[in-house]
Formats: sequence, structure tokens, C-alpha cells
Amino acid sequence: MGSHGAVDISHTLFLACHLATAPPTKQRRVATSAKTQQLREIRVCTNRTCRRQGSFQTLETVSGLAPPNVAVKSCGCLGRCGSGPNLLVLPDGLIIGHCGTAAQAAEVMVSLFAEGANSDSYGYDPKNSLDALALRKRADIEFDKRNFTEAELLLSQAIDLKPFGGIHVTFKCRSFVRLELGNYSGALEDAKEALALAPGYSEAYICQGDAFLAMNKFDLAEHSYLAALDIDPSIRHSKSFKV
Repeated sequence: MGSHGAVDISHTLFLACHLATAPPTKQRRVATSAKTQQLREIRVCTNRTCRRQGSFQTLETVSGLAPPNVAVKSCGCLGRCGSGPNLLVLPDGLIIGHCGTAAQAAEVMVSLFAEGANSDSYGYDPKNSLDALALRKRADIEFDKRNFTEAELLLSQAIDLKPFGGIHVTFKCRSFVRLELGNYSGALEDAKEALALAPGYSEAYICQGDAFLAMNKFDLAEHSYLAALDIDPSIRHSKSFKV
């Protein structure tokens, strides 16, 4: 996806998954060292056995639903072959097994990160979150076809579902689509929404910079780009980032 003016950076709208139904996941706490709301990393085993049991789909779904302060990574064997796909949640050391479907992954994310409360009391519906990811995937397809208006509509529908986690990415994606549509004020507003949810989100700073650049606000654009570089210096070496 291109951008305007002196900066050109490519974005992919994001990943999605298909909805699946599944029995409740099984959990085992290995060592407790922090409260649930302090968790900051999930590792998904992608070793041979877990991979055959669907861990790549789990990795995709968990990545798409992760709140801004939760990193998601793949990892090697967690020593529970046969009960996978397995997740390791840090710093608690919580191992979650039998998480082989998108529905199970969504349930796990809500139960872990919805402030320690059940999803109903916070209005978080795992199915809505999965539907939002599916809409984001459809928007990606429409963007590739240059159907920007349809992509914007799909992303707006995803936002309206109020998914748990990943909504900062959806705002960033819609910001980028609105840039392509020439709606620079809308693009700027979406970039700001993404940054309000995820202050360390470098891609949202780039979208913000692109919007400022399109509006001829060069000093503000430079500030946004420098903020992105400060967060992720590797952007400078990307072939799609040209200053």
C-alpha cells in the first residue's frame, strides 16, 4: 500500500481466521509470579506435534487479538506433546493446552486479559472478536483489488463490533485506507485513535505522518516519522521507507 509525498511505506491490513467451535480449553499453572493483568507475552509452540494440531492458526488468531501491551511469539516445544497446541503465558508461566481452534484462542485471550473478569461483564464477546478479524481479512482483499471504499466499510464494521484486542490495528488499517481515498482528516483521526490505544505503535505514527504530509503540515509529519523511527529504528532500512 502506497502513501503520499516523500514517504512511501507498505502496510498489510492484517491477518484473519475462520470461526470455529470447540470445547473449553484446558489450563495448567506452572508457576505464579504476577497477576493476570500484568502478563506481557504469549508464546505459541510451533514444534512438529503442535504444528500438526493447528498451532499456526492459533498463533495467527492470538496475534490478531493481542492487546497492544502483549507480545506474541512462536516458540519451540513446551514439553507437553499430545496436549497441544500449547501456549505459554509470561511472566506467570501459565501453560494452556488444547488450543487448536480460533474459537478456543479467542476465549483464552478474553479470559486472560479482560481485567480478570468474565467476558459478559465487560461486554467482550469472543465471537465478535473473531468476526472482526474476518472483516479485517476481507478488507485486505478488497484493498488489494483497490476497492478502497469497500475496504473502509469492512473496517468500520470491524470497529463497530468492539472486539477485544487488535482494535488499534484496525484503526491503523482504516487510517491507511482513508489516505488512499483522500480523506486526510479521517485518516489522521484514525491514526490518533490507534495511538491512544497503543502509544508505542510505530505504524500508526507513520500513518499519522502520511496524513500530516498530505495536508502539507510538514513539521508535524516529520515529528511523526521521527517518533516511528525512535520506536523502531529498523524502519530506516526498509526498502519501502524513503525519506
